[in-house]
Formats: sequence, structure tokens, C-alpha cells
Amino acid sequence: MRDRLTDGLYGVGWSTVKKLPEPVSAALGRTIADIAWKRRGKSVLRLESNLARVVPEASPERLVELSKAGMRSYMRYWMESFRLPGWSAEKLRDSVDIKDIHVVQETLASGRGVILALPHLANWDLAGVWMTRALGVPFTTVAERLKPESLFDRFVAYRESLGMEVLPHTGGSAFGTLARRLREGGLVCLVADRDLSASGVEVEYFGDIARMPAGPAMLAQQTGALLMPVTLWYEEPPYLKGQVHAPIEVPETGTTAEKASLMTQALADVYAAGISEHPEDWHMLQRLWLADLEPRADPSGRADSSARADSSTEERPR
Repeated sequence: MRDRLTDGLYGVGWSTVKKLPEPVSAALGRTIADIAWKRRGKSVLRLESNLARVVPEASPERLVELSKAGMRSYMRYWMESFRLPGWSAEKLRDSVDIKDIHVVQETLASGRGVILALPHLANWDLAGVWMTRALGVPFTTVAERLKPESLFDRFVAYRESLGMEVLPHTGGSAFGTLARRLREGGLVCLVADRDLSASGVEVEYFGDIARMPAGPAMLAQQTGALLMPVTLWYEEPPYLKGQVHAPIEVPETGTTAEKASLMTQALADVYAAGISEHPEDWHMLQRLWLADLEPRADPSGRADSSARADSSTEERPR
């Protein structure tokens, strides 16, 4: 019943929000965000806890302000995403400005693949459709399996309608397909600041240890593609701003795992700088640091302190 309700709510969002005038949908998003924030549910409290690591000098009052702004930013993401299929190329060009995107275009034109790796900042879907529709650059990405399956199918269909090739994270074939696209000189875009498999790379992140996926670094090593971090942030509507950062080079020495660790730490450092500048646009409403995760039980029923999992929620559909 809960799965059907969730799927139905998202379906209503896609079918109705896009029909509303833009000022009305924006106001609706702020209202929903403020209601959720006032209820002080688990997601809001988790966001505040995460922000406390990002802005350690913030007073309790400042953290409350940041979490309210963060919920508004998160709902802005949803309101925009529901409306994106109807955006014209002209509107996209007027609404999005990502600095140094020309480096990506020039690299692709040379025949070399590019991996863009992003954290959960602002609206990566909007940046993606800007790439496909305003710039005419298609790309491949990966989506987490969601429950119910019908909701996952909605997200795949939605993103494919925006010009993206979407691969399911599970099933074992995503990495191989991504590698082929990159060897063919294509573009791959990955949201890569939270590992869900418990097999990622441990990185120092805002003074503590978190785990991030090794996929972007491994793909760069195996295919020769250029790995570039991207950070995004909102300015006053209707603007989404962004920065393509300098490439993360593959180290000349070390094992494959050692190289992946160094490269993933470099990505984490860029993410941390971007999040520090725009903490209100960081949509991390879940546990991230290892110290905050719950022990995963092994098959015998004992708690396994070496492998931790976030058992509080399913992955958000981002």
C-alpha cells in the first residue's frame, strides 16, 4: 500500500505541477517545504545533523535557518523537475550557466570520453537537460533501483524523455556499458557523493570518514576518459549556476585500488569546497558518514562493525 501511495504521489506531481503557472508551482514548493520543515521529521533532523558537520561554526539558530533553506532548495528541485519536460531550449539557455563547460565540449569533440561527477547539489537533472537540449550533448547516467518498481520505471522514462540514456545500478552490466560509451568518446554523468553498496572508497569528508563510489575513478583508469568534478548551486530564480572543475588526473604510480582511492579523495575535496560555499543547496537528507550509519547484521545475526548500512530509508529518487 505504501509503495502504491508513493508512486501515486509522484504521478500526481508529474501530471499536475507542470500545468501550473511557474510562480504558482514555485510558491507551492516553498509551502510544502515549510510544512515538512516545521514537522521536524527524520529527514529534516538528518539534514541539520549533516549541515552541522559542514558548517561546524554555525549556531543552533543558524543551523535551523540553513535546514529551512535546504528544504526549500530541495523542493525547488522537485518543482523544477516536474516541469522540465516542457522547458524549451531557449528557457534552458536563459536559466542555466555552468562555467568552463567548453572544456567538456572540446574534449568530446577531440574524441575522448568525459566523466562528469557531481554531488547532491541543487538540480543535476536541470543541468543534464541543459546539456542535452540547449547544448545538444547526449550522455549516459545510472539510476538506483527504487521501490516500487513502477516508480523506478517513471524515473527512467522521465530522464530518457529528457535525452539521457539511463542504466539501472543493479544487475552488473552498468559499468561495462558506461566503459563502452566512454571508449566511444561519449559523456557519462554520475552523482557520486554517497556510496550505497558498502564497497566504496573511504574518504575524509568535513573532518570525518565517509564512503564514496569508486566508479568514476575506475572508469577513468580503465577507459582513459577525462574525469571532471562539477558543483552546482542556485541563485535567485530562475538561475542554476555551476562550475566544471579541473580534471582529476590518474596517478602515475600505485595499484588500481590506490589510484582509485586518491582520485576519489580528490573528488571529495572538490565537493566539500562547493558544499561549503552553498550548504543550503546540499540535498543530503540521509546518513552519510560512517560514524552515523548503523551496523549491518551478518547472516548469523551478529552485528558486523566492519560493514555499515543506512537502514533508515531507501535511496531518494535523485
